[in-house]
Amino acid sequence: MRKLLLITALLLSWQSASQAQEANPEDVSSVDALLTAVYDVISGPAGREIDWDRFHTLFLPDARLIPIVRDSTGATSYISWTPKEFMERTSVAFIQDAFYELEIDRSAQHYGNLVHAFSTYESYRSLEEGTEPFARGINSFQLLYKDDRWWVMTIFWQPEWPGLPIPTEYLPDGE
Repeated sequence: MRKLLLITALLLSWQSASQAQEANPEDVSSVDALLTAVYDVISGPAGREIDWDRFHTLFLPDARLIPIVRDSTGATSYISWTPKEFMERTSVAFIQDAFYELEIDRSAQHYGNLVHAFSTYESYRSLEEGTEPFARGINSFQLLYKDDRWWVMTIFWQPEWPGLPIPTEYLPDGE
């Protein structure tokens, strides 16, 4: 029992320390900087170690990451993760496979301390010239300006599916 309590205490202190880590001011100084940091931290070659501490500093403690998914019957649903759950769910895949997610277009609305941004993305396994994306979609970011910095509150995303192309108004130059 003592061993279990000690392990639990150590895990809780590690979690608190990682959540308390200060964000790099350059990552959170503007909407552009914050979105660039989000894409940067999850992108890279196979075998890399994701800087999960940096990732966590970009998000509010009760933030959510919510992909829209389809089940085996084609029915639409969603998954809702905390940043920690996202890390646990994706860590192995990010280490095993190269993954580069690039923003190709953005539209945003601002009001006070709130920003909503539609960020169109393409996902690649390689950044070599001529490589085609294996996925595309739109990330819907809800951002909050608080404590002299920008925070991610929610990333809610819709992948492009057959029969559901990205509308031209969310592509560069209306492609």
